[in-house]
Amino acid sequence: MKTVSDFVLERLTQWGVKRVYGYPGDGINGLIGAFGRTEAPLEFIQARHEESAAFMACAHAKFTGQVGVCLATSGPGAIHLLNGLYDAKLDHQPVVALVGQQARSALGGDYQQEVDLISLFKDVAHDFVHMAASAEQARHMIDRALRIAMERRGVTCVIFPNDVQDLPAVESPPREHGMVPTGIGLTSHAGVPGEAALRNAADILNRGERVAMLVGAGALEAGPEVCQAAELLGAGVAKALLGKAAVPDGLPYVTGCIGLLGTQPSWDMMNECDTLLMVGTSFPYSEFLPREGQARAVQIDRDGRKLSLRYPVEVGLVGDSRLTLQALIPMLERKTARRWRERIEKQVARWRRTVRERAMVEARPLNPQRAFLELSQRLPAQCIVTCDSGSAANWYARDVDLREGMMASLSGGLATMGCGVPYALAAKLAYPDRPVVALVGDGAMQMLGINELITIAHRWKDWADPRLIVMVLNNGDLNLVTWEQRVMGGDPRFADSQWLPEFSYADYGRLLGLEGMRVDKPDDVGPAWDRAWAADRPVVLEMVTDPEMPPLPPHIPAKQVGAYVRALRKEDAAAGGAALRATIKQWWAG
Repeated sequence: MKTVSDFVLERLTQWGVKRVYGYPGDGINGLIGAFGRTEAPLEFIQARHEESAAFMACAHAKFTGQVGVCLATSGPGAIHLLNGLYDAKLDHQPVVALVGQQARSALGGDYQQEVDLISLFKDVAHDFVHMAASAEQARHMIDRALRIAMERRGVTCVIFPNDVQDLPAVESPPREHGMVPTGIGLTSHAGVPGEAALRNAADILNRGERVAMLVGAGALEAGPEVCQAAELLGAGVAKALLGKAAVPDGLPYVTGCIGLLGTQPSWDMMNECDTLLMVGTSFPYSEFLPREGQARAVQIDRDGRKLSLRYPVEVGLVGDSRLTLQALIPMLERKTARRWRERIEKQVARWRRTVRERAMVEARPLNPQRAFLELSQRLPAQCIVTCDSGSAANWYARDVDLREGMMASLSGGLATMGCGVPYALAAKLAYPDRPVVALVGDGAMQMLGINELITIAHRWKDWADPRLIVMVLNNGDLNLVTWEQRVMGGDPRFADSQWLPEFSYADYGRLLGLEGMRVDKPDDVGPAWDRAWAADRPVVLEMVTDPEMPPLPPHIPAKQVGAYVRALRKEDAAAGGAALRATIKQWWAG
């Protein structure tokens, strides 16, 4: 007898789903049992924690463009999914959560592990969250969950009581009142605004003398078109962090990332431009965009709700970034005056020298920037880079140059810790023949990362290319928060909250059968990366870095300078002096 659970897995396969990330529990026994029976090409990926499973589903969506699917039991398992699901929601990724529930007869009876899951998921999966109360509902609920996740670029959730999972499947609902037959057929979108709107946008861009472009995750598939538009407009291109892989960092007019983790050329360009073209981005920090009224603006986004959200635009174009740029480019006039572009290229060249000089500044024992700079020079072709939240994201944004064909991502909207290693694992499962590197701080490793090293150790022998490097910044400090406390609150480092327990990440990697390397000498950084990329198995690369190396933003308001000075005065002489000396060295190198 085919059960509802059997049918659900079959339907997921028909939608093209290749793997489901999750963790078992009695609330989903029916679905887990169906995985044991299915002959469909659908793989169950056991994570070490449901939060990791949701992160993996989000990363799967980011790196493949397909819907990510995660699975969790009722009650505690469902609750554990939430952080990873919010990561997907805030980064606009299509993810479907399949969640168990207690039997229908027990609901409302204060039963063990009974949680009001519809209310729990109503915010994160507000576009579609429903509970299947009958076998007839399974088909249309799976179909709608996947379709709505794709169309809305968001999270959806289907809840299956455990008794419903074992009911006889109803593959085709009867043709009668109250039944809802649904289908899987392909959807075709127009994707391009009308000609009049395109010509209005082109007129603004053609009139501009100092054009700046800002691209985000929505432009990841439009790299050649972004470059072509920038060449015609004589524009510089800044990147939101999620759009870092949209265009190569080595292009002379690419100013790099923008914002708190951004570059000086991006800051200067935004403050001096008279025209702004934003493509596929909802970059949140408006203080890093032009002053209101300074620049005329055009914005391209597939979601009209995002238009004029951070900066007032004259023309908003709702459409696919690549197709819209392809339609817009023939209307753009090549600018003959190139002084603006030449100025940007000089600033970018100067900044690249600054980045290198800052990375080579002496530290105790390692300057974290050097670990990223040496990696940047050694990134293999077609590699995938993941990064966790924290100070690692600062150095990733500024010191790592991505080339054409590479992919990269991190938690953008939620900026949550713990995603770096699950992201890397999902990338490797989707592309087992591509090299992958995760850039993670020690706080994120202790929070979640060391657990998923177990999963890596369990699975790596199945990969065509075994290269997966987890690089850990071991500075013993929750470093980004320490600097935020100093600069934003004027408070010294609070040792009880900031210092981390000692842990040997390299030794732990070796314990699991992986390669483990520990580096604490500057001249060993580059050779360690060489050995890691040449290893015959995944590597835990532990870099022992200086916690006092400041992640200097491109612009520091006087208020924050004052807070920083007050904080250092309150710290003990050794820590405060070390932080001040490192800051002065970094400032001087710039």
